[in-house]
Amino acid sequence: MSFKKVVVAGGGVLGSQIAFQAAYCGFDVTIWLRSKGSISRTQPKIDKLLDTYREEIEGMAAGSVTWCAGIADSDTPLDKEARLERAQAAHDGIKLELDLATAVADADLVIESMAEDAKAKVEFYEKLAPLLHAKTVIATNSSTLLPSQFAKCTGRPDRYLALHFANSIWRNNTAEVMGQASTDPACFDEMLEFANQIRMIALPVRKEKNGYLLNSMLVPWLLSGLDLWASGVSDPKSIDIAWEHGTGAPKGPFRVIDTVGLNTAYNIVLQFQSVPGLLNPLFKKMMLPYNYKQIARLLKSMIDEGKLGMSSGEGFYSYK
Repeated sequence: MSFKKVVVAGGGVLGSQIAFQAAYCGFDVTIWLRSKGSISRTQPKIDKLLDTYREEIEGMAAGSVTWCAGIADSDTPLDKEARLERAQAAHDGIKLELDLATAVADADLVIESMAEDAKAKVEFYEKLAPLLHAKTVIATNSSTLLPSQFAKCTGRPDRYLALHFANSIWRNNTAEVMGQASTDPACFDEMLEFANQIRMIALPVRKEKNGYLLNSMLVPWLLSGLDLWASGVSDPKSIDIAWEHGTGAPKGPFRVIDTVGLNTAYNIVLQFQSVPGLLNPLFKKMMLPYNYKQIARLLKSMIDEGKLGMSSGEGFYSYK
């Protein structure tokens, strides 16, 4: 089947990006949100994404920024006005909906992009299952949890799999597609096709793996930085400088955490601290040296102070 109507459950950092990119590529997009308060948090993200796409398009046209493959092909002349119109149409076309049944009515694809909270995901899938049309495919954008954990809860394990994106998807345009034992191979192929249709590089993950491809490499790196900080070895800025200047990378671990949000980092740390059964044994063994309790305590303290990262204007750094 060819997807047309796409529903993104959750309007966080990645949820809003997925929705905007799908809308930019011509899909009918709805974001389902839990509460009116979620709308007031999500709409500014959508507005900011419009500004970002405009800036990227203007920059590409002027030759002042590197090319964004998620926005346009680099081997064809850039029609700046057409791309700007497309970005505006994406912004204006995204619907925000609080009623789940209304949001998913006749949906071809539902992308769950909620926090890394296994219990919350189970509750969502159980609520979602009776509302869906038989054709609907469900994908999780989980960054560390396995789809096999939730397949039965969806009521359609043959049409359930993972679709994971990197942050800033218009520029870092990869999409990892990972099934579970019950995923229909045809559904897997459909998801690869959809990823390509929204201008992502579709990366098939043929075997379930916590962290998929990107986060299997990224999460240990972030945890290493957090452990250096939580153990009192050094401060976030110095740790970032060590990485940035030592490797030539544009961001150290704490700038990356600010970008993805401290809530996401905190929820991932909690998985390692208190739910070891979720982890691949080798992955668990690799992560054991870190002081998860102290990392979680310090992150929770910052979250309680409203320091959520770039989205709130302050995290490990100030963005005000």
